[in-house]
Amino acid sequence: MINRVNELRKQMDIRQEDLAKAVSVTRQTIIAIEKGNYTPSVALAIKIAQFFKSSVEEVFFFP
Repeated sequence: MINRVNELRKQMDIRQEDLAKAVSVTRQTIIAIEKGNYTPSVALAIKIAQFFKSSVEEVFFFP
């Protein structure tokens, strides 16, 4: 799965720590998601998408 978390976070000038706090996970979880080493649960994917005011499909997708 490909994700745009890093891209969207940088566009909004948001730190990993701030995103992690907003979606109730650790900074390490955000790092792992951005690197593609961790696939978030559906609930977490929804929280992240809502944070970016995007759909889940716009943030997480398969090539």
